[in-house]
Amino acid sequence: MDYLKTYEFWKNDPFFDEATRAELAALTDEKEIKERFYKDLEFGTGGLRGIIGAGSNRINKYNVRRATTGFAQFLLEKYGEEAKKRGIAVAFDCRNFSREFAKETALTMAALGIPVYLYTILSATPLLSFTVRYLNCVGGVVITASHNPAEYNGYKAYDETGCQLLPDDADRVIAKVNAVDIRSTKVMDYEEAKAACLVKEIGEDVMEKFLDAVEAQAHPLDAAAKEALKIVYTPLHGAGNKPVRDVLARQGYTGLTVVEEQCVEDGNFPTVDYPNPEERGALKMGMELADRIGADLVLATDPDSDREGIAVRHNGELVLLTGNQTGALLVNYVIERRKAQLNPKSTLIKTIVTGELGADIAKKNGCQVKNVLTGFKFIGDIMNGFEKDGSGEYIFGYEESYGVLIGTHARDKDAVVGSLIICEMAAYYKAQGKSLVDVLDSLYAEFGYYNDVTTSYTLKGLDGAMKIKAISAHLREVGKDLMEGITEIKDYKDGCDGLPKSDVLKYFFADGSWMAVRPSGTEPKIKVYYGVKRATKEDALAVFNARKAVMDGIVNG
Repeated sequence: MDYLKTYEFWKNDPFFDEATRAELAALTDEKEIKERFYKDLEFGTGGLRGIIGAGSNRINKYNVRRATTGFAQFLLEKYGEEAKKRGIAVAFDCRNFSREFAKETALTMAALGIPVYLYTILSATPLLSFTVRYLNCVGGVVITASHNPAEYNGYKAYDETGCQLLPDDADRVIAKVNAVDIRSTKVMDYEEAKAACLVKEIGEDVMEKFLDAVEAQAHPLDAAAKEALKIVYTPLHGAGNKPVRDVLARQGYTGLTVVEEQCVEDGNFPTVDYPNPEERGALKMGMELADRIGADLVLATDPDSDREGIAVRHNGELVLLTGNQTGALLVNYVIERRKAQLNPKSTLIKTIVTGELGADIAKKNGCQVKNVLTGFKFIGDIMNGFEKDGSGEYIFGYEESYGVLIGTHARDKDAVVGSLIICEMAAYYKAQGKSLVDVLDSLYAEFGYYNDVTTSYTLKGLDGAMKIKAISAHLREVGKDLMEGITEIKDYKDGCDGLPKSDVLKYFFADGSWMAVRPSGTEPKIKVYYGVKRATKEDALAVFNARKAVMDGIVNG
């Protein structure tokens, strides 16, 4: 019953403001009280992510201050006076309280003597990554919960390379945060912080430099081909609205129509159930508009504009593409357009749960392929290694979850550059009389049909967290008896393939296909990834359906 003591502390201690105490005093549901207080909101390997509200297990200004205090202590320990000279960058997306939490982050850093470059405009996650590098900061923070539902917000912490914190640094920050007494946190007055140059406001000036870097990734393409492409774009109420539209305008894509209702900044996401471009519903309004005007391409970016989803016109109908399909198409396109620059060091980087079509395309073209754990920070880490020792040359990186990075201007996935190159790719092939589905079919004809599918099971709250742990334990117990044909299991929890430890099980089958299972690190979900390759789509679907039925039974049983 310790959670009740924590609840009473938050409800009654004058350290917390009146609104917080009133919110907690109004609670009557015992289960809700337990959910809010059975633990502290954890600073994990990517930072904080949680439901907005009062409580130790909710994201609020107090937990933001606590996280920032621990992060600041880490930076001061690691960099000393250098941290007070170089400072950090802080950005935010469209979510409820994102601006406020960004300001709390800045003023907590300032109170500890670390100057902050604080965005005053809605800012995409890749812009934050770029800004850390561009301004030579010792770190960065972006306030976002990416594609989570509206009730969530989060806090992503970055290192001096613009990469999300890697495990060793993350562990050190977690230890610092866990040692912070929430009552010991301090914030500086905003005007005083500005007067002392401990908060420096930034905005359009740095955004323009970011767009310059994105635009540098474009390939030569006839103006008429760009003008002929009809695009519908939706930022899903988020941070992509300005940068995506600006860079497409710069590059001459005049056939752009936006979903006006979804260009309104709104953290409640009133036009979608779930602001996730992986979900068909997120593209529904865009697809309806595309059908009305006969558009070739529908493009959606998530709230912090680090991921993009697309639907393409093929034989008169709009076809949704998965992250694996879009990623493989981009691998093929970038290699085709940059073939003259490829060399033995040219490397594609992807995650262990991403499909193999892109890797097979890269290998056929003489490129190296590196696999990393889920999380773009691991792709960024390989990029940093290449930059230091020249052992490789980055050409492309992607995740099955709709995240890509073209170029080295950032160390995180970037839907702004992704959107630009997707539009360019669609225009390039349209000028040849092909849709992106035509190109994908030609790749299947050459390499075989890849049925790469991600499914997820949402299990909310304390009960859900316990069930996810139970499922993982059960899978480890049954081992190869889970399904017929399993020849090998890699348990990344113990560390393997030279990668850091991670709660991932990957199964390999005698037919060359694979399956992976992992709890999400940012949502109350357990995810299952299927990679099935067959000569025909029908055969691949049959294998997938049989394996999914087994997993459905385990999760729902």
